[in-house]
Amino acid sequence: MSDLEKERSRNESTPTHEVSVSSQERGVRPGGLQGWYQHPVVQVCMLGFVAFMGPGLFNALNGLGGGGRVDQKTSANGNSALYATFSVTAFFGGSINNVLGPRLTLLLGSCGYSLYIGSYLATNLHDNAGWFIIFAGAILGICAGLLWTAQGSLMLAYPTEQDKGKYIAIFWAIFNLGGVVGAAVAFGQNYHSTGNAVGTSTYIAFLVLTCIGVLIPMLMTDPRKMYRSDGSKVTYPRHPSWKTEIYSLYLALRTDPAILLLFPLFLASNWFYTWQFNGYNFALFNIRTRALNSFIYWTSQIFGSLAMGQLLDLWLLTRRQRAFLGWGVLLVFVMVVHGWAYHYQKGYTRATVADPNFHKMDFNDKGFAAYIWLYIFFAFLDSMWQTAAYWMMGAMSNDPAKLAIFTDKGIQSAGAAGAWRADGVGIPYINLFASTWALCAAGLIFALPMLYSRVKNHTDLEDEVLARMDDSGHI
Repeated sequence: MSDLEKERSRNESTPTHEVSVSSQERGVRPGGLQGWYQHPVVQVCMLGFVAFMGPGLFNALNGLGGGGRVDQKTSANGNSALYATFSVTAFFGGSINNVLGPRLTLLLGSCGYSLYIGSYLATNLHDNAGWFIIFAGAILGICAGLLWTAQGSLMLAYPTEQDKGKYIAIFWAIFNLGGVVGAAVAFGQNYHSTGNAVGTSTYIAFLVLTCIGVLIPMLMTDPRKMYRSDGSKVTYPRHPSWKTEIYSLYLALRTDPAILLLFPLFLASNWFYTWQFNGYNFALFNIRTRALNSFIYWTSQIFGSLAMGQLLDLWLLTRRQRAFLGWGVLLVFVMVVHGWAYHYQKGYTRATVADPNFHKMDFNDKGFAAYIWLYIFFAFLDSMWQTAAYWMMGAMSNDPAKLAIFTDKGIQSAGAAGAWRADGVGIPYINLFASTWALCAAGLIFALPMLYSRVKNHTDLEDEVLARMDDSGHI
C-alpha cells in the first residue's frame, strides 16, 4: 500500500486554505468511449490487471509452498532477499514515483516478476542454479517496491472519500484473480503428478503471463487528464527534489506521529504468509493438493476483500463506527483462526515432515475438508487485513503527498524478509506459528489508539497538506 501524487500550488503566495480547494477543482469529464476509458473505475481495473499479471502470479507460485519446488530452503532464502530489497526500495518509492510518474514506475516494477519466474524455470532445468532464485529475488524486491508505490498512489488518488473502500476492494479482487488463475494452471498441469514439485510447463505458462503484464501500464490514462466520479480533478503530479522528499518525510512524521502505531499492523500483514505457505501448505500436502489449496486460497481472498470493502463503506454507520467495527472483525478472526490452526500445528514438526515415511495429505484423503476450511479462513483474514490497512491509511488523510509517505510496504517487506529468513534457517514450525499469532494480535492492539484519536468522521484541512513549494522545489 503507498502514495499519491504530489499536489502543491505553483504560486507560493497563495493562501494555504486555497490548496485543498484547488485540489478539488471541478471539471467536466469527456463523454463517449474516451470518458468511459478514463473513468477512475476503469483505470483501477487496469491497475488491478497489472497486479494480476505480476504480483498475482507471484502469489500463486509462492502459495504452492516452496515456489512449487521440493526444496523449500532455496525459495525461502529467495523470498528473504526479495523482501529485504523491497523494504528499502519501498521506503524511497514515493520519491521515485513522483519523479518518473506512475505509469513508467509501474512498467519498471512489472519487469522484475518475469525475471523471478524465469529463475524458477532455470533451476528446474539446471539443478545447480539455485543462486539465480536468490539473485532474481533481490532484483524483484527493487521492482516490487516501485510497482506497489505507483499502484498505491493511483488507487488512493482516484476515488472520492465515500468510494475508497469500494475501489480498494475492486483492485484487491482483480489482483487476487492472478493468484486464482495461476493456481488453477498449476493444478491442471500437475493433476496427475505423484511428486512434490511442479513441472517445467507450469513455469513457462507463468512466464508468458507476466510478460504480458509488463505492457498494461503504457495503456493506462495519464492521471493528469482524469476526473473523479464527482467531477473533482485527480491530483496533478509534481516532481520535487530529493531534498524536498526527505523534508516531507520528516514533516509527515512530525505532524502525524500516530502513523507509527500502524507499523506493527503493517509488519504482520506479510509475516503470516511464511507459515501459511511453507509451514502449513508445503509441510502437510502433496503437490497437486498444494495447487488446489492455493487455488481455493486466492479465490477465497476475493470474497474476503469484497466483504471488508462493503463493511468499511457501510453508509448507515459513521466513519469512526466503521473503523471500530472493522477492527473488531479482524480481532475475532485472528483469535479464532489461529486457535484452530494450533490444533493442527502441535501435531507435526520439521523433523516429522522431513521423514521419508511422512504421509503428504491428498485431497482425496479422509479429513481433508477440515484442513482446507482452515486455509479458507486464513485467506479471509489476509484479504480483510490488507483491505482494512489501506482504508485506515485513507481515513487519515486525502493528501497525495502525505499518503505517499504513509506507505506501509517498506514495513510489510521488512517483516516478510525476517519471516522468510527464519524459515530458511529452519526454525521450528511452532515458533514461526507463535510469532505469527502474536504479531497479528499486537498489530491490532497498537492500531487501536490510532483509530480512536486519528480517524474522524470527516478529514480536516490540517490533515490534507504537508507543505507548499514553488517551481524550484523550495518549501
